Amino acid sequence: MSSSRIRALLGAPDIEQAKREAVLYLNANFPSYDHLQGLDAKFCESEVSEAELASNLASSSSTVDALIVKAKSSAHSYVEIAQNLSLLRHSLSDELVDLTDGLSSSMSSEPGSSTLLEDIETLHRNLDDLQGVKGYAQVIQRALELSESSIQQIRALSTSAPITTSSVTQFQSLQVFVSNVADACSSVEDGAGKQELHLVEFLRRVLERTWVDIKKSISTPLLDAAEQLKWPMTVDYANASTDQRTAFERAFLRLLQLQKVSEIILSSSGSRSEKDGIYPLEILVQPVALRFKYHFEGTRKTNRPDKPEWYFTHILNVAHDQRTFLEHVVQLLLNSADRQTINAWREFTRLLLPILTNKLRRTVPSLLPHPSLLAHTIYQALQFDAALREEGFELDGTLGDTLPKRDGAAAEAWPGVCDIILGKKEWFDAWMDGEKQFADDQYHDIINAPDAWQIADDEPDDVVVGHDLKTTNSARRLKALIEQITDRYSPLPSFLHRTRFLLSMQIPLLEQYSSRLTSSLDAYETLSSALVRAVPGALGVSLGMKEDHSSSVNIEHGRFTSGVEGVQRLCKALLSARFIETAMKVWGEDLFFLELWTEIKQRPALRAFAQANSVLHPSTNQADDESHDTIFETLISRYEEVSRRSEDVIVQQVCAEIELSLKPHLSTTTSPNPGSSPRTDDDFTLSQTLLAPIALLSTHLNYMLTTLPPPILTTLYRRVASRLAEHLLQRQILYRGSITAVESRAIRAEHILWVETCRATLFQAFGGSRSRVEAPWSRLTEAGTLVDVDGEVREKITTVTFGGIDEDEWEDVMIQVVGSSELTREEVGRILRRRE
Repeated sequence: MSSSRIRALLGAPDIEQAKREAVLYLNANFPSYDHLQGLDAKFCESEVSEAELASNLASSSSTVDALIVKAKSSAHSYVEIAQNLSLLRHSLSDELVDLTDGLSSSMSSEPGSSTLLEDIETLHRNLDDLQGVKGYAQVIQRALELSESSIQQIRALSTSAPITTSSVTQFQSLQVFVSNVADACSSVEDGAGKQELHLVEFLRRVLERTWVDIKKSISTPLLDAAEQLKWPMTVDYANASTDQRTAFERAFLRLLQLQKVSEIILSSSGSRSEKDGIYPLEILVQPVALRFKYHFEGTRKTNRPDKPEWYFTHILNVAHDQRTFLEHVVQLLLNSADRQTINAWREFTRLLLPILTNKLRRTVPSLLPHPSLLAHTIYQALQFDAALREEGFELDGTLGDTLPKRDGAAAEAWPGVCDIILGKKEWFDAWMDGEKQFADDQYHDIINAPDAWQIADDEPDDVVVGHDLKTTNSARRLKALIEQITDRYSPLPSFLHRTRFLLSMQIPLLEQYSSRLTSSLDAYETLSSALVRAVPGALGVSLGMKEDHSSSVNIEHGRFTSGVEGVQRLCKALLSARFIETAMKVWGEDLFFLELWTEIKQRPALRAFAQANSVLHPSTNQADDESHDTIFETLISRYEEVSRRSEDVIVQQVCAEIELSLKPHLSTTTSPNPGSSPRTDDDFTLSQTLLAPIALLSTHLNYMLTTLPPPILTTLYRRVASRLAEHLLQRQILYRGSITAVESRAIRAEHILWVETCRATLFQAFGGSRSRVEAPWSRLTEAGTLVDVDGEVREKITTVTFGGIDEDEWEDVMIQVVGSSELTREEVGRILRRRE
């Protein structure tokens, strides 16, 4: 059947044609009305025919669909076969071309191509490489087989059999095999020269891991026995059953036997690490490490970065609680196994330390952005080290004293757990930067506090030993800050670290405070100078009103630098400087600073580091080790200079005010008044102009009495009284005209009044000693006595003074007659001439 016929048959029916054929059929079979009687029969026939046709149509349609599907499938398969044949033809063509090119000469081939012979050579090289890989795999296989047999050999031993070198023959075979492979590979070279193959490193790791597994298989009975004894809780060995103790001791001794074997067969292996020790004690540390990990390395609340003291205390408690068991039970087991040189408790404690060191190595990097937490962790580490040393821990008597020492040192003391942090420069610098920032902030808070320069009324809790010395709040707080810094770094084991703290924190703070006191004295002297006082409105400020009711500003500078308020400012600087000076003298004699100073002068590295600082440079250059200087010697000198300067300014200020107040009185009493009538001998009274300077002196002395300690008060009083006495002596007696009898009596009375004023104020402060009060006035009182002397006494004094006797005899006569001989012979003669 043609395709056009198939398409025609599959096409849709023509409705119009069907209608035309139906009309023709009706017209032909029913030409009239009479013929319509056979229409029903025809209709029934047509329905039967239609049903048959529908059935035929359905079967034909299904047959047609099946044929179509089969035809399509056959067509697709024929297309694929054709395509494959086409590809096969092309591939055969390409292979033919390749074979043709491979058989051609390399000289005639294109660049980069290879001949068949070259390809065969390449395959041979690849085959050699595969043979080498096969050899590597065989070596590894042999090592793993020996490793497994070594472990099986030790596991096959009965619990009662002793462990000797014959018990680890398979392991020895593994050792020999690894050694042979290492020797065979030692001559291997590459482009960079002789280098060790990774295969050798892998085999050595297999050897080490095998021994660890052997040790683990032997340690299982010990862990089980220790668990029966409630380990790692405090062991009550005396109340344990005989079977439990026997099992523990047998397992303990078997591990010691294994360690003895290891010392024989592993003598040539690598050096031990800090985790290596006595085998049984290593095993006993494992449950402790598991508990530590559970509490302090997980997500439990006990693992807090701000509570490092918790895990330090945990390890310290474990070492303390197990000490009795270790010293009375484990030590005997060690002694029985010829391990008398090992201290059981120290060795166990040493094996506990890696738990903490690993914890610190993981924790500290996260603490670097938080200086307070880092400082707290270091402080707790230092406390832990100190507590462990107090317990008696050291490396002597442990396997740790044979570990490689830092910088090749033969032997050294235990550096402590803190060395994990302090030994790393970046971590130590981060801690020190945080401490320095904290100290600087504290210092600025102290200086800028509202009551920084107030003199404290209450007695401090930390009074300097042997000195009843008041001071300002800033000086007291600075002293507490310096001592706090000392407490924080004094436990450091390294003198280099201590020196860095001293030079970077304490020395700068003391220098800043000294500079602050010096600048305050500079400001005081500048404001109180004669030039500034001569400039109207140079200092203090006050508000006033002008005549036109407008506001004005008046400068009142006197209240800042005059009177008690001015002296009070100077006393604050003096007390602050003297307090810090005294504190530094006490610190310098402290054992901690004496040791540090000795180390700085003796160690070249520390001395060079300290000489970069101007405060320590002069002292460290002294080669005399017997010098009695201290580490704060230069700073003490600076504060002494501030103290002396403060005293000088106080004396100058007090005397200048009293002398200024004395001017009206001296002008009235020493200048002749022609209009005044002469007074009789009994007609004299003290001038009212003397009351102001007397009251001013009394006010200053009262303030200094309540403020200054006795030593400083005595020094200042002597200087002030001596200067005033000299001033009165010159102005009232030596450098004036003639003195009448009445004036001489007034002068003497005035001198007595000066002395009595001082005595009334200071008598109790000087312990009731009149001589201490009167001593600075002795020249003035002697001059007043000479002015007022009359009669035979005056003639005797005149005779010996102007006569020809020598000085010693003259002094003896003056002491007998007057009671003292403080004035020179020339001054006495001048005084005698002044009297009319």
